[in-house]
Amino acid sequence: MDKRILGIDFGNVRIGVAVSDPLRIIAQSVGTFQNNATILDELERLAKEFDVGLVVVGMPYTLKGEKGTKAEEVDKFISALKQKLAVDVVSLDERFTSRIAQQTLIQMGTTKKQRRTNKGRVDAMASALILQSFLDQTKHSIGC
Repeated sequence: MDKRILGIDFGNVRIGVAVSDPLRIIAQSVGTFQNNATILDELERLAKEFDVGLVVVGMPYTLKGEKGTKAEEVDKFISALKQKLAVDVVSLDERFTSRIAQQTLIQMGTTKKQRRTNKGRVDAMASALILQSFLDQTKHSIGC
C-alpha cells in the first residue's frame, strides 16, 4: 500500500489541508489550521498521523502563469516545509481553486452569511481540490 499524499492550500491566515486515501484516488479535507508559529509542527504531526509520503502545495500563479508576490511567499513556505518534513514537497498550479470552492459552496446551498463567517470551509475545500487535481493528473502516469 502506498503512502498517502497531503494537499495544502496556503494562506496568510489559514492553511487548508486535505489527505488522499491510501490508494491515492480520492482527496478528503482534513480541515483548516491557523497559519502561525506552530503550523509546521501541526503539518508534521498530520504527516505522521496519515503516513504521508508526498505533500502537494497549491502555487498561486498569476493569470499569465507567472509567479507573483503570493507565489514567493508559498515558495518560502515550501522551503520551510521541506526542511521540517522527511518527505518530498511539490507545487501544483492552484489558479481558480478557491473560486471553484466558493462556487461549490453556493451550489450546495450555503448562504452568503455562512460563507462569510466560515471562510475556513473554502480553504479546506480548496486544499481538497488541489490534491484531487494532482491525483487525477498523476493516476495515469503511475499506473492506477
